[in-house]
Amino acid sequence: MQIHSTAIVHPKAILADDVEVGPFCVIGEHVTIGTGSRLLSHVTVDGWTELGERNVVHPFASIGGPPQHLGYKGEPTKVIIGHDNILREYVTVNRATVEGGGVTSLGSKNILMAYVHVAHDCRLGSHLIMANAASLAGHITIGDHAIIGGLTGIHQHVRIGSYSMVGGCCALGQDLPPFMRAAGGYRARMYGLNSVGLRRQGFSTDRVSVLKRAYDMLFRSGHRTAEAAKLAKAEFGDQPDVMTIVKFLEGTKRGICRSVGKDQEDEE
Repeated sequence: MQIHSTAIVHPKAILADDVEVGPFCVIGEHVTIGTGSRLLSHVTVDGWTELGERNVVHPFASIGGPPQHLGYKGEPTKVIIGHDNILREYVTVNRATVEGGGVTSLGSKNILMAYVHVAHDCRLGSHLIMANAASLAGHITIGDHAIIGGLTGIHQHVRIGSYSMVGGCCALGQDLPPFMRAAGGYRARMYGLNSVGLRRQGFSTDRVSVLKRAYDMLFRSGHRTAEAAKLAKAEFGDQPDVMTIVKFLEGTKRGICRSVGKDQEDEE
């Protein structure tokens, strides 16, 4: 174990034998850090935080601090982070509230760029990219392989589906289904299928084609969401990707991000 002489590590913290703790880091009493993880310098890990294996945390990041929530009274809520994540400078990940389930979680193989904020009770998947200064309010859920652009803000309780992309410098206030892309400044809109991203992830041409047909039925047919979902079930019931979208739509509480017209979509 390599712990710099200026670091402060609580004697009850649990660190794997090969963890590296750089200058001026502070590690709290209830923290657990897995093998191969590195805290470069000036990193704070506090609260009931579990940091998995081979994570790299850059200077001035703060992990496991109390939620920015007026109802929090010091309860032993958690942050749980998986493996092989990169957390860049000034990233903040706050622990959860009791009302929100008690756990803020981040999966594995994610990149959180500088100044990213993950608020209380967020549940993030794996293989995510969050660009500089992207900010998540509380209770947000993000699926695997999603991308969040820089300087983008996401409203509390919003869900973002797997393989979706949210552009930079925008605000997203409603759910974005899997495989889609959103952009648009103050109030983001859905701009069709994330086709380029899907191909980069290895989706076949046929698979993308099915999703495009389903998109037309779900978001361009003029039907209300519930009716469009029923039609999609009838036509695409044997297509797992489409059923993933349908299930997502059926679970929305904040509503679905509005789709732009085809003429606008094609310009993007």
